[in-house]
Amino acid sequence: MSIWLSVILCALLGYLLGCINPAYLIARARGFDIRSRGSGNAGASNAVITMGKAAGVFSAIIDIFKAWLAVCLATRYFTALSVGGIPVAGEIAGVACMLGHMFPFYLKFKGGKGFASYLGMILAINWKVALCILAAVVILTVLTDYIVVGTVTSVVSFPIYTAIRSGWLPLVILCVATLAILIKHRENFVRIWNGTEMGLSSAGRGKYKMK
Repeated sequence: MSIWLSVILCALLGYLLGCINPAYLIARARGFDIRSRGSGNAGASNAVITMGKAAGVFSAIIDIFKAWLAVCLATRYFTALSVGGIPVAGEIAGVACMLGHMFPFYLKFKGGKGFASYLGMILAINWKVALCILAAVVILTVLTDYIVVGTVTSVVSFPIYTAIRSGWLPLVILCVATLAILIKHRENFVRIWNGTEMGLSSAGRGKYKMK
């Protein structure tokens, strides 16, 4: 199998797994499109806002698991996918999974914001780093009341850590994910600046939540 065919199949595996969107499916089962309420995206954070913390936590777990699974399958079945001796199958599948979550083909490429899947990718690549990043997200969220602050800190710091440990190629692949997440979250920072962003303390209790 050629390296380019391996890259395509590895990315396709990750992307299709990423397209499984629990927040959207749960909301549809309850009779509405989650993208039309709350913060307007089909992700775990908006599931908290529109359906409560139980739905949000469940969605986050599935979003984390699908990226973890994508990386594990890729590293198992695409072992020859490496450049200069550096294995990259996990990063390719993980980033593709995150992009599938953010841009699912059957939702007209309007999905979630990708951080839970990003965390799942890190969990599969290096679980110790993933736990450190999760702790940092929790601390920053508690201190600021905004999940996005911890999110952005994480997606910037992990590629830097990876570059130090594994070189420039994994860094380039991960930067695709970082850039996509930063673009997806730009409106959050605008709302924080304007004082209209919904904080974690009020999520799930606002006017968007289903009764």
